[in-house]
Amino acid sequence: MESAPLLEITDLSVTFRGEAGESTPVRGVSLSVNANETHAVVGESGSGKSVTSLAVMGLLPKASSRISGGAIRYRRRDGLTSDLAHASDGEMRRLRGAEIAMIFQEPMTSLNPVLTIGEQIAEAVRLHLGYDRARAKARAVEMLALVEIPDAARRADDYPHHMSGGMRQRAMIALAMSCNPALLIADEPTTALDVTIQAQVLKLIDRLRLETGMGVLFITHNLGVVAEIANRVSVFYAGEVVESAEKRPLFHAPRHPYTRALLDCLPARAKRDENNRRILNPIPGQVAPVKAGCGFAPRCVHARAWCHEVAPALEAEDGRVIRCHRWQEVA
Repeated sequence: MESAPLLEITDLSVTFRGEAGESTPVRGVSLSVNANETHAVVGESGSGKSVTSLAVMGLLPKASSRISGGAIRYRRRDGLTSDLAHASDGEMRRLRGAEIAMIFQEPMTSLNPVLTIGEQIAEAVRLHLGYDRARAKARAVEMLALVEIPDAARRADDYPHHMSGGMRQRAMIALAMSCNPALLIADEPTTALDVTIQAQVLKLIDRLRLETGMGVLFITHNLGVVAEIANRVSVFYAGEVVESAEKRPLFHAPRHPYTRALLDCLPARAKRDENNRRILNPIPGQVAPVKAGCGFAPRCVHARAWCHEVAPALEAEDGRVIRCHRWQEVA
């Protein structure tokens, strides 16, 4: 019998308040992450990927946002389950860093510029693991070496601005991994890196997953990264999961029109014109607020009148879920 998921998000909705009223950029999101699994979340900017991750971490701005529906169940190391959607600030502080860690997209804005890299890692270790200063400093050097930063003992005394972008991202990973988290959330950790460093960071995260057995929620807009690192994929559009499946079936036989359109955007699928030039196939239009019906309908070549009027339900079939009225015809 399979064990329960490490993280299970069920029907999650997040609402923001602004001058123009309320908006709900995440609507009814459901997904799960198992131990020793990388679950990739992919979609265009504004699809709700990062908001979902901040809701899991309890980092949504309290003054302007709230979790307006659903549950975020996390299976702790002691075997008990916490609903992070309704957890107290104290409980989140105990879990955040110690059991659930996050790698942010831009390390230069996430690392403290006035503390050395070693001090920042050691502070987390002292807080969550109870190490004394000497042992915490040794742990910081150990973690920097683990993420393959050369001359780790010396680089631990560097400030963030002393390091290159790739090194800072490795330092962020070292900080996130310093307390041996069971769940790692990586929010587009390779976006600002060149392809060589990106490949090294992806390989590093996957190696750490295999060595520690942690679950990884990997957020990206890059399908190439998804193909490299994911076990399972959830495709987000306009704040909803429109398709979720194991990686291979999703890439080889996408069921939702948006998933198909995303894959058709890849340069490898570009067609050639009469002059043998590659012609990319972008998705027409842009993400717009959902008023009624299917959020993707205004951009979907398969949409019919009812697609604009009636919101599709999430249907399950062969280990995947699809949110589309016409997915069987399209597939």
